Amino acid sequence: MDIDDLKTRILAGERRALARAITLVESGRVDHRAQALALLEAVKGHGRQALRVGLSGTPGVGKSTFIEAFGCMLTGRGLRVAVLAVDPSSARSGGSILGDKTRMERLSRDPGAFIRPSPSQSQLGGVARRTREAIDLCEAAGFDVILIETVGVGQSETMVAEMSDLFVLLLAPAGGDELQGVKRGIMEMADILLVNKADGDLKATAVRTCADYAGALRLLRKRPQDPQGFPKALTVSALEEAGLANVWDEMCGLTDWRRAEGHFDARRAAQARFWFEAEVRERLLARLSREPVKGAMRALAGQVEDGELTPSAAAEELLSTHLMMS
Repeated sequence: MDIDDLKTRILAGERRALARAITLVESGRVDHRAQALALLEAVKGHGRQALRVGLSGTPGVGKSTFIEAFGCMLTGRGLRVAVLAVDPSSARSGGSILGDKTRMERLSRDPGAFIRPSPSQSQLGGVARRTREAIDLCEAAGFDVILIETVGVGQSETMVAEMSDLFVLLLAPAGGDELQGVKRGIMEMADILLVNKADGDLKATAVRTCADYAGALRLLRKRPQDPQGFPKALTVSALEEAGLANVWDEMCGLTDWRRAEGHFDARRAAQARFWFEAEVRERLLARLSREPVKGAMRALAGQVEDGELTPSAAAEELLSTHLMMS
């Protein structure tokens, strides 16, 4: 693969080249990984910066419907929008449906948009292992807004907050009360809570739910990266496309404040360090599944089963002798 040619086409904003590059970084092959690292090094430092927005919520809350309506509104304003949608992988077969482009039919035909579904595989936290690198590629391709849709696994789905500038949590009407709103985990990571489906018979319920969460947010400890009034809860109807402009205005206002106060760049620097440390941990764990460490681990496990070694002593021998020497 010609990395220089691929880099040139990505920087020119070619969507086909971008799709090919994301396929490359998602590949598990050793030779592909080397090419992917070379490509990521080649495209960095070009001064392009998109607004990265992470979106999470329980399955069925309307994430895809919201993203399509919101994305179409943004492209209508002349912005280029990339959507990175992560689909859950089957614990049995390992497969994923990857049906988000089917759900977002109108946005997928928009020349100003790019939609890329990816399988979560065995990665926890609601995102795929290489989503962060796909974000870097979309940024290099000149997209103005990158929307990262998680699989929707629940309150522990906080990994997307470590790769986004804004974290938006979508909620369903009557989906909780004030106590639910103060639970730790995903709730305290959010910058904006959106109560979706505020239309028809559910509109009054959505307004009440929004008020419950707004009250709960006032009980959370104030974060240094938040101006007065944030995090905040809003109602929105993706179906009727109501409240979308207000959501975008709130996002822009929060981002502008964080840039002015220095929180925006500091947060991105902290995220870069986080992903460096995560990559080191991931590679160390990967070495356990390769020889000769794999064989040594199997032998030590046999000694533990026979009672010759305690689990702690066996782990110490593996780490100090075999893992460090491999």
